[in-house]
Amino acid sequence: MNLYKHLTEILLIIIFFSSCSSAPKDTGDIYYLRKNVETGLELANTEAAQGRFENAHLLLTKHKQMAILTDDPSLIIRSCLSLGNVLLSLERTDEAFEQWEQAIAEAQRLGNRELLAVCRIYKARGNLLCGRSSAQSVLEEVNRESPNIRADRLYIAFSWQVRGLAFRAVGSYREAEDAMRNSLNIHEKDLHLENASYDWYTIASIRSLAGNTTGAIQALESSIALDRRIENSWGLAASWRAMGDVYRRAGRQSEATEAYQRSRAIYVALENDHEVAEIDNRIAN
Repeated sequence: MNLYKHLTEILLIIIFFSSCSSAPKDTGDIYYLRKNVETGLELANTEAAQGRFENAHLLLTKHKQMAILTDDPSLIIRSCLSLGNVLLSLERTDEAFEQWEQAIAEAQRLGNRELLAVCRIYKARGNLLCGRSSAQSVLEEVNRESPNIRADRLYIAFSWQVRGLAFRAVGSYREAEDAMRNSLNIHEKDLHLENASYDWYTIASIRSLAGNTTGAIQALESSIALDRRIENSWGLAASWRAMGDVYRRAGRQSEATEAYQRSRAIYVALENDHEVAEIDNRIAN
């Protein structure tokens, strides 16, 4: 989602003849609430990306209410989609699906085929992650809906990501990496570096499952390099932990421990006791 930057200008203009003025005409529209929702969505998504899901949930709940006050279908839909993601991360699964169903219903009322396709793919991804649907049925859903997504490049990339996850789940690792690289190409070209980092992180998991340890480490190094550029601490900690997992599966214990320690240090700095305990358990075992 794009962050709409605010620019406030105070203009003192005396116009004697409206036909002589080059200033844009005042349409009378008010965008105060809508701009606040846009900013709030961006902030909440940033909080979620850093693992602060409770904060993200509070922000999204507040800004969804603001979106409802504007009666803007697009804002309501995007609020529901983001809120569903955060609720899923908080393991409040039923509530997450309620948000995605609301988004689908709103898109149907709006009659926007692209947004409706995106909503259905969001729900399909949730079904995949929760095991509510088979990977093959999710793949079929994405293939059916993705041709309707044409205008928004981020949503196109998202559809490729979900394809990649579904292909990974069925063990089609070549197709999975190809799909993730399609997503990666969009994110890198458009400088959505946090999303590109996630693409590399997922590619690493695909390569690891395929038995390509060297390729998995290289992909994680690419993810880490991007996260360092954008100071994505949560992503850095996750990638170092994943690198430890890859090394451990390869029997390279000393390198695994070193990677885990780097991950642990970041989680300590983030004051995330739960993740620190997870890392300690990995190191001990």
